[in-house]
Amino acid sequence: QVPFGRRMPCDIYWHGVSFHDKNIFSGQVNKFPGMAETVRKITLSRAMKIMKDLFPLEYDFYPRSWILPDELSLFESEFHKTKDSDPSWKPTFIVKPDGGCQGDGIYLIKDPGDIRLTGSTQSRPAVVQEYICEPLLVDNLKFDIRLYVLLKSLEPLEIYIAKDGLSRFCTEPYQEPTLKNLHQVFMHLTNYSLNIHSGNFIHSDSASTGSKRTFSSILCRLSSEGVDVKKLWSDIISLVIKTIIALMPELKVYYQSDIPAGKPGPTCFQILGFDILLMESLKPMLMEVNANPSMRIEHEQELSPGVFEYVPSPVDEEVKVAVIRDTLRLMDPRKKKKKDTHLIFPHLHGVLIFFPPSYHVMYDIEKKGMKDKQHKHHSLKLSLKLKFYLKLGSYQSLKQAPEVSEELLDTPKGPEAALPSLCLRQVFPKYAKYFCHLLLVDKVAALFIHFLGIKGTTKLGPTGFRTFIRNCRLSNSSFSMASVDILYIDITRRWNSMSIDKESGMCLQAFVEAFFSLARRRYKLLPLHEQVLSLIELCENRLAALPGKRLLWGCG
Repeated sequence: QVPFGRRMPCDIYWHGVSFHDKNIFSGQVNKFPGMAETVRKITLSRAMKIMKDLFPLEYDFYPRSWILPDELSLFESEFHKTKDSDPSWKPTFIVKPDGGCQGDGIYLIKDPGDIRLTGSTQSRPAVVQEYICEPLLVDNLKFDIRLYVLLKSLEPLEIYIAKDGLSRFCTEPYQEPTLKNLHQVFMHLTNYSLNIHSGNFIHSDSASTGSKRTFSSILCRLSSEGVDVKKLWSDIISLVIKTIIALMPELKVYYQSDIPAGKPGPTCFQILGFDILLMESLKPMLMEVNANPSMRIEHEQELSPGVFEYVPSPVDEEVKVAVIRDTLRLMDPRKKKKKDTHLIFPHLHGVLIFFPPSYHVMYDIEKKGMKDKQHKHHSLKLSLKLKFYLKLGSYQSLKQAPEVSEELLDTPKGPEAALPSLCLRQVFPKYAKYFCHLLLVDKVAALFIHFLGIKGTTKLGPTGFRTFIRNCRLSNSSFSMASVDILYIDITRRWNSMSIDKESGMCLQAFVEAFFSLARRRYKLLPLHEQVLSLIELCENRLAALPGKRLLWGCG
């Protein structure tokens, strides 16, 4: 927080909704350009489908999805084909509006004919997914997990996962979906914003009871029942890393558009909310990724009709304060400047942080209708808690200070015990060697960015696409430049018809489709991931032969 009207730049800017909340030219911003667009349900589903086409066994943690209205006919044909081959098949599907949040507009169906084809389907596209009918139950209730993930850096890629999260419960005992209970949202949808209105919702001061609990309490319970909790955590870490790898190419395109390489600008980091459902088999399934997870630390309680008070939520406070506090500790800009310090532990005393004047944005960006005074009061509680933790030990002398390594230690000793241990655990690049083979689309994105030509754009024009073909020498007697133009026009026209963005040109996902088409044409006998890898290597080698054109790719 800085004095109102301050003109000097800050070290860290904490934006409420997006990177573009305020024009920033230096320091660190807690939002990536394009993140909100990248994690929307349709964009996420397309990114996951691309990765599943390349690595079907690695990307089996995301439900099969179809985009409405563009893939409605495909959904209908695949449904009837499966039904004809297995008449006993009785699936359930869940329809989610693309821009929806807090459970808004979600409903379950048994048949494609049940999709609500109103005039709003075109103006409000959606995703239809296979519904997971066999979730893990606790106390006979369905629940999901909200995990907080810090994307500390995009280049190089650096990911942290919070050691604890939230488990959010339905408020009616679970039954497999039938035509009679499809409409019972308190049974099938785990959204907190929906279940809070159920008469069965239980607010609890305990982390292991009630309708919202800590994830660690669920793990303790599962461990007592003989579940291999380490294996479960390993699967969740893998899911998170693979998901960010799938999202990273699109993010890099947005990033270079807003912060061109070689020009001064801010660096970015972001806290993401991963919503994960555990199947009865304990396999974690990704439901969605939230670019702006709520950071509320209390809930509303109705005293009388229309009159509310705000009651602290110990479970939210335990998890969320630690996530924000330790994000700021990790992003301390002085750690990049020097290793040694006279302070006992990395903290933020003397580091300027800008929070928007509307404190409530950080507190709960999605909550509407609260008075400004209430916003400021309750958000200030979170702000004060953070300040308290961050300033602990600020004035310890050098004589008291033990040696501190560059890495933030999870178990501080001596005076460092005044600060809570770090709740964020690095998972990438720590486990990079297990995932670097998945970075194919990232390399395709590097080609795309290389040939964009005009800085600040996110779409490739026909000249850039022809230059890509020529420089990589991909045309020949059987694939002329006229064929190249036809390929560009066909793919670009189709993708632009599905996009709400009316800017002309080829978007990244359209370029990926074109690249895959070229790879299939050239390497017909190989599996798709080997086709794509072979074409990447061919392009890299041919570009390396051009003076000053070499592209460098690394694991990040």
